[in-house]
Amino acid sequence: MEKLIFEYHSQSTAYVPGSETAARKKYIPAEYLAAEELVLPQAAEQDVIRHFTALSRLNFSVDTGFYPLGSCTMKYNPKVNESVADLDGLAGIHPYAPEDCVQGALALIYELEGFLKEVSGFAGMTLQPAAGAHGEITGILLIKAYHQQHHPEQKRTVILVPDTAHGTNPASAALAGYQVRQVKSDSQGDIDLEDLRQNLGPDVAALMLTNPNTLGLFEKNILEVSRLVHDNGALLYGDGANFNALLGLVKPAELGFDIMHFNLHKTFSTPHGGGGPGAGAVGTNNELIPFLPIPRVNKKGNKYSWDYQQKDSIGKVRSCYGNFLIAVRAYAYFLALGAEGIAKVGRQSILNANYLMHKLENYFPRPYPRLCMHEFVMTPHHDWEVSTLDIAKRIIDYGFHPPTIYFPLIVHEAMMIEPTETETKETMDAFAAALVRIAAEASREPELLKKAPQNSPVGRIDEARAGRQLILKYEKRRDAR
Repeated sequence: MEKLIFEYHSQSTAYVPGSETAARKKYIPAEYLAAEELVLPQAAEQDVIRHFTALSRLNFSVDTGFYPLGSCTMKYNPKVNESVADLDGLAGIHPYAPEDCVQGALALIYELEGFLKEVSGFAGMTLQPAAGAHGEITGILLIKAYHQQHHPEQKRTVILVPDTAHGTNPASAALAGYQVRQVKSDSQGDIDLEDLRQNLGPDVAALMLTNPNTLGLFEKNILEVSRLVHDNGALLYGDGANFNALLGLVKPAELGFDIMHFNLHKTFSTPHGGGGPGAGAVGTNNELIPFLPIPRVNKKGNKYSWDYQQKDSIGKVRSCYGNFLIAVRAYAYFLALGAEGIAKVGRQSILNANYLMHKLENYFPRPYPRLCMHEFVMTPHHDWEVSTLDIAKRIIDYGFHPPTIYFPLIVHEAMMIEPTETETKETMDAFAAALVRIAAEASREPELLKKAPQNSPVGRIDEARAGRQLILKYEKRRDAR
């Protein structure tokens, strides 16, 4: 086990720079110096480098292994797109540079919006929101502005959310001031049409729907859902977290969605996780375009400019124009793949998920035994004396990251698996073989799973305690130095 950096007490004779403490006292006024010396590690430079290099080798990443996190689309991201985002002319521009100096950046934003419109069917687009949930609340604010202008006499105070929804859906609706009403799923894993009819009424502003849903299933009644919502005078919001599976196959706007956010950091080539960065672009139908955030990029002839003259806009939702370099990566991704390549993304993600699901279906029960889209849900056998958490921990011993567990909430002991389109058949075969072995262990040696992981740098931790009692810094008593 690698020591903490504070546990090093090494000193190098090969390279010893001047006294850092003396330098601070010489160049920094006394009133700005701390009254007490900081407790800092005492280690030679080469030991510091070796320490952090060793720690980096303990990290698990999509560059080192398979990340089957359902709903997260943790796919491999081409390194060339990272290089493009690091170009001086893109990474080095100032957000308040004059328009004439950033024509290329404005053109990129304008063209990327066009690409997203093409694959989604929407008429309007903004790249400003900084994340998926930020795109959600932006979309809900657009819905609110729409109803206030078109139906000022109506009190539409409710947002409908299916029981399979991402947790950010009800949170975004509530944050925007709406009441949240849940709609049940039916026995096939689709939204229950009868329950939807019962919940629709003059107080409903919109239905937030993920399609494919969080069970990894395409809502086969989507056109009827759209008709019911629109006949009620409400709008249909699309959560685009699972858009990866639709690329090149179907356009959300053609399914009846009025508005949808895209996770550029999931579908369009940005490293995902670690709290950011993200981008939650939002697409809309024609009627919602006037309410989109400002500024918007306009093109006149060969010149691009910022347009702040949108009197019905909900205003800015992010400083400058969102996380621009995420847009750069997405733009490079579109250019590299082209229309044909983009279409392959959706087909391959569905093929990979169904291939993996088929290899595991005789070993793990599936609550909804249908063809899936880009992900699928399975559970442990009810007579196994192990939990989903035990299985997830045991997967670590086989060199794979665990899948998403205990989500969606409507499936007891759920495991949600998404291979993405970037994983090879060989990787999926190895992952499936590991799960088959774990299934055998679960039925014969449940204690083995309950003690997992055993081959990882850190054993099983108390995750509930870790979440509630965060210790994010090194603490050591001075008298123990």
